[in-house]
Amino acid sequence: MTVIKPPKLRRGDLIGLVAPASTPVADERIEKGVQYLEQLGYRVKLGAHIRDAYGYLAGIDDHRAEDFNAMVHERTVKAIFCIRGGYGTPRIVSRLDFPAIRKNPKIIVGYSDITALQLAIFRKTGLVTFSGPMAGVEMWKGMDPFTEEHFWRLLTSTKKPGVLPNPPEEQLIIHRHGKAGGRLLGGNLSLLVCLIGTPYVPDLTNAILILEDVEEEPHRVDRMWTQVENSGIARKISALVLGLFTDCNPVDPTQPHLTVEEVLAEIPGKVTCPTVSNFRYGHVPRKLTVPLGVRAALDTKKATIEVLEAAVT
Repeated sequence: MTVIKPPKLRRGDLIGLVAPASTPVADERIEKGVQYLEQLGYRVKLGAHIRDAYGYLAGIDDHRAEDFNAMVHERTVKAIFCIRGGYGTPRIVSRLDFPAIRKNPKIIVGYSDITALQLAIFRKTGLVTFSGPMAGVEMWKGMDPFTEEHFWRLLTSTKKPGVLPNPPEEQLIIHRHGKAGGRLLGGNLSLLVCLIGTPYVPDLTNAILILEDVEEEPHRVDRMWTQVENSGIARKISALVLGLFTDCNPVDPTQPHLTVEEVLAEIPGKVTCPTVSNFRYGHVPRKLTVPLGVRAALDTKKATIEVLEAAVT
């Protein structure tokens, strides 16, 4: 597969905001997200249906896909930022205009439920996308300075990012030692699992697989990891990088259960590749932006994950 990188962002560029998953909840999040971007010198265009709501979705599938595709087709739009995750992107991946995405590569940012959209895009087009902060989650209320600095540096510089450094107070935890190289792929465990067995999951052979999740009961995390194992993916990857599994608690702790920490502690014994945890991305406020699809290297002796190429052109 030929990997495609989007052009870097420049001040004055037009950023499209879309809601491909759940509703933004409140107009204030849209308005303040726009205000944040405009104060930095960018222009903003809203998806036509960004304020729609259909139950737990930000409008019907056709409209959410139309908004995304419209931003892809609009040549003046240089980046597409998602307003939030939640639920819904697996329902629209079959509606995405992949030839247009390949022809008009642009920066695409999100995490959580947006993982399904990002992995499908990489599988079908080879486009590098970004697991990073969203307009209606982090941007509207003011980003953590560490998160903000790393995010904009990745999107605006054609220099090789080098080491992806956890916040100074947080160190990678080493579980299985070794060195490994491969493309950084993954994101949210739930969304990777929902794509397994479909035409939208990338080939993860020799990938550095990153995984995290939020608000999933421990037995569900166990079940999802088991699916990754049983699918054969766990045997193909070159390295495993675990993020945080935030608020993954049993609904009824009085009943027999394993903690999520106990579930995760079993995983390094079920793989043969270098494995680390406590990688700060996804559902944490103080986090790294991860360019999905770029070549990277993990070195457990140095406790580093290094990006080996620029993420934008």
